[in-house]
Amino acid sequence: MATTTSTPEAILDAVGGAENIIHFTHCATRLRFELKDASGIDKAAVETIPGVMGAVPQSGDRYQIVIGGAVQSVYDEINNLPAMKSRGGSSGSDQSDADVKAAARAKARGKNAYVDAFFEYLSDSFRPLLPVLLGASLIIAGLAVLDAFGVINASDPNLTAEDKPAAQVFAEAMYKSVFHFLPIMVAYNAAKKLNIDPWVGASVMAALMTPQFVDLSKAIGSTCTHNATLNKDLCVAHVAGVPMQLNDYSGQVFVPLMMVAVLALVYKGLAKLIPSNVQMVFVPFFSFIIMMPVTAFIIGPVGIWVGTGLGSGLAWLNTSAPIVFAIVIPLLYPFLVPLGLHWPLNAIMLANISTLGYDFIQGPMGSWNFACFGATAGVLVLAIRDKDKVMRQTAFGALAAGLFGGISEPSLYGIHLRFKRIYPRLLAGCLVGGLITGIGGGIKASTFVFSSLLSIPVFTPMALYGIAITAAFATSMALIILTDYRTKEERAEARAAAAAAGETISSTEAEPTEKKQADDGAAAAAAPAEEGDRTAKAPTPKPALVPGAVTEIASPLKATTMDLDKVPDPVFSSGAVGQGVGLEPQGDIVVTAPADGTVVVAPSSGHAFGITLDNGVEILIHVGLDTVNLEGQGFDVKVSQGDRVSEGQELVRVDRSVIEQAGYPLTTPVLVTNTASFASVEVVGGDSVEPGEALIKVTAPEA
Repeated sequence: MATTTSTPEAILDAVGGAENIIHFTHCATRLRFELKDASGIDKAAVETIPGVMGAVPQSGDRYQIVIGGAVQSVYDEINNLPAMKSRGGSSGSDQSDADVKAAARAKARGKNAYVDAFFEYLSDSFRPLLPVLLGASLIIAGLAVLDAFGVINASDPNLTAEDKPAAQVFAEAMYKSVFHFLPIMVAYNAAKKLNIDPWVGASVMAALMTPQFVDLSKAIGSTCTHNATLNKDLCVAHVAGVPMQLNDYSGQVFVPLMMVAVLALVYKGLAKLIPSNVQMVFVPFFSFIIMMPVTAFIIGPVGIWVGTGLGSGLAWLNTSAPIVFAIVIPLLYPFLVPLGLHWPLNAIMLANISTLGYDFIQGPMGSWNFACFGATAGVLVLAIRDKDKVMRQTAFGALAAGLFGGISEPSLYGIHLRFKRIYPRLLAGCLVGGLITGIGGGIKASTFVFSSLLSIPVFTPMALYGIAITAAFATSMALIILTDYRTKEERAEARAAAAAAGETISSTEAEPTEKKQADDGAAAAAAPAEEGDRTAKAPTPKPALVPGAVTEIASPLKATTMDLDKVPDPVFSSGAVGQGVGLEPQGDIVVTAPADGTVVVAPSSGHAFGITLDNGVEILIHVGLDTVNLEGQGFDVKVSQGDRVSEGQELVRVDRSVIEQAGYPLTTPVLVTNTASFASVEVVGGDSVEPGEALIKVTAPEA
């Protein structure tokens, strides 16, 4: 007799059974588990369970499983399983909820929560800048190509604007706009990550880059001495009798990262002390009064010293053991990039360019990039040979992104991390490229670029760099082609799937013409009757689901908008729950119904609302991130599950100060949870929206 495992049973088995659960709850879309041991959970297996939309491992043996709108019923069904009832339901211990939460927080901090937070801070401060850094690096690559062919002279650092044509000076201004003002951009992103006003962070950093700050070296009482080692003047200004070390902060990244970390403490402390009705004026004012001097006198110089010190340490290793350095860098990157741990090295590269005028890390790093792209090229060759259409498309797109954009993520996440045999072959390419770089005496980059075919002229010596990356590419590619990237079982499975697909196509093509004609005739004869039956039986579709219909959904609150992929929660940003938009509430937070409908999700915590609109669109409004942990504090809920609501009717009023003091982001995703029913879901709201203004447009597929 066959045994059928239900979704609740499969989920319980996947998380290690009832005996592995310490605490179990849910929010509007996710099951939330606190487990004794989460290390044995197979994420891929969880995501294959029917009804599961995604799985999110977290620190401290916490685990989230995305269910969507049916989360309440799945939660109830799991709690009703005999194994759960025998352990007392959702809590597997005698501890109170508060005890469990305290233990979870302590465990997370004791394991890797702080480390995770640190690298998330670095990553989220840089990641939004990747497009502009990539665009600027391509401009640099273009100038380097023109320099290599002798059209312009872009490699002599002693040339001034008077020695260059105006077109070249303007082109340099185009890319330097990114690198010169990079500290301000980093400060903005870092402040946003720490949930304070990003413009305050940007303004504090900008104060150290104004013409007036630069002119402090000329002020009365300022002194300058020439440092022969660094070949630049070091100046000190005396502000009210206190010495201030003056630095050029353009291109610096450690300074804004350190400054914003301190600013966040000051800003949030001021928000607690200053009455809410005057915070708009006095929180930024006192933040400026405190942080601009602190940054200029202390954080700025310390940040320069940190960046210079790290760069000097690596420079010493590069000088003392160049072969070791050239091999270690490309061998490290394949492990750093998937974890997001490469950002500190990127920051050091930028600091090197700002301090030394060149960088010595990007050259060896190029061997890693091209070994990565070579492995992808090998996979592409095998996919073409085996007629694997899906892998061919994946590998071709990843290879193009790598060779011309210098972007390794499509290769890593789309291919390499899925097949364990790829990494050893990729590392062999890294080793060969690094060895050639080290034996050749090292490679320097004149600016920060992404390692692609277009950026080769930026590196010196260019011939050595070209040989190293070619060897890395060829080694990885050859090893993949010769030894394959799949195990025997994976190869057999892929070929069986390809054979089955070919057999299906062949049998379809070989269908006798007479039979096909007969079937066509029968179908044509039956069509009118069947069509009549369907017309009589089919229910009238709701307005938004009528083929080709275009429906606009109003904003539920006053807010600024952000792309969904920028929402700092992978469950929402990935689109697993549905497509939509992120909102940053402005002013008093009053969430309203965007249209007439029925409330289908309304937990007592008040942090989320699921509404089935009368027009057929199903939406989720999730007020803040992780605000379920507040258990309703700060939420004045106006509706209940099952209530009918009309457009503009209040759903909840939220006390902003309670959320902010608890440290939770106010970011509010608004999602279309039945996205699959529509041909497209588009954001039509501007940078800011008012309640009732058009926010999202959905288009039903054509008939």
